[in-house]
Amino acid sequence: MVSLGCPKNQVDAEQMLGVLAGSGFEITADQNSADVIVVNTCGFIESAKEESIEAILEAAKMKKEGRCRALIIAGCLAQRYKDELLRELPEADAVIGTAEISRISAICDSALAGNGRVTSVSAPAMVYGLPRVRTTPPHYAYLKIAEGCSNCCSYCAIPIIRGNFKSRPSASILDEAQRLADEGVKELILLAQDSTNYRDGDTDLPKLLKSLTRISGLEWVRLMYAYPGRISDGLTAVLAEEEKICKYLDIPVQHIDDKILKAMNRRGSSDDIKRTIEGLRKRVPGIALRTSLIVGFPGETEAAFKRLLSFVKEVEFEHLGVFTYSPEEGTPAYTLSHQVPAEAAQERLDRIMKAQAKISLKKNRALVGATRTVLVDGMEDNVLFGRLSTQAPEIDGVVYLSETEAVSGEFVDVAITEAMEYDLVGKGLGE
Repeated sequence: MVSLGCPKNQVDAEQMLGVLAGSGFEITADQNSADVIVVNTCGFIESAKEESIEAILEAAKMKKEGRCRALIIAGCLAQRYKDELLRELPEADAVIGTAEISRISAICDSALAGNGRVTSVSAPAMVYGLPRVRTTPPHYAYLKIAEGCSNCCSYCAIPIIRGNFKSRPSASILDEAQRLADEGVKELILLAQDSTNYRDGDTDLPKLLKSLTRISGLEWVRLMYAYPGRISDGLTAVLAEEEKICKYLDIPVQHIDDKILKAMNRRGSSDDIKRTIEGLRKRVPGIALRTSLIVGFPGETEAAFKRLLSFVKEVEFEHLGVFTYSPEEGTPAYTLSHQVPAEAAQERLDRIMKAQAKISLKKNRALVGATRTVLVDGMEDNVLFGRLSTQAPEIDGVVYLSETEAVSGEFVDVAITEAMEYDLVGKGLGE
């Protein structure tokens, strides 16, 4: 199983692996020894599509030259470009969409039996409750609480790929969270395209979070993908009051120039965004805020970009990611005039990341001498490392641990001794 893209895609891959393992398939991490290769693709932006195509071509080479007998193309790229994949990749034995997860075993059986190409791309659906073979370390897990998105940002293909927003039943979320805790999961990371839009009957996001904190064994509950215009007083109160909820929030603001925000079809103004951030920092002391930005959106003038750069320097996000605008077929922004040259967009990205590196280093240096709790993730180049509650796995920095004896999944108290641009060094305090 080759899974590309975001953690939401990773959950889909884990469910497919769970179904396959339950049907008697043996899972291997070595493509050379696989009879079937499933490529779970991402189709969000151009760079992700290119990475998916490269992975498909690599798998096709395995089918031509190696042991592989069947190649399955699954996920977002298949959902969006079924006909093109079928036409351009004759090596593919099956092209299946995002809602076919539960049928993966039958599809693999059919491909191995040589029954002809399988094409199954139905309407997007919320798929949950299947067995999972988790690909994360044992002590943390991703849990999808919703599927799709109804915000209809003008640049975004997610509604095309994943459909409109659908909340998952809260009972199934709590049941899976309990199972994960029973398996030894200590950190639960909640995923959705817009987690703040979650509602199942009278259960909204704050109520769901409170219920999750009552599950024995879970120590950290982390919330990702909060839409800035939907961060309610109730959610802010839960972040402030519940000890198990990480003082961390991912709020993708995308831009701060009002004309660009309007062209992006984003809800709320620049002032609304600034008030939201100010309110979170005032009411949730010590909160770490992550955001993502898009530079080079059609019509982004140098003046609009400078407003964004000034905003980044003023607000000083703890964590920040930047993307250059990717024109996506079928989205309203695809036909907009005043496209920004790719070179100019990349130069703007570099300027923001240069500013963010200074901000991150300053914030990390402020932690030197402090004592913090670290969740140990494992070893990297023979060095133990872990994360603070203000650091999400894979996308944020880590804490490298010296003079510390601990195992993966253990919480340790650490004195921060050194700061780098994105990572920290800490020394275990012992007993």
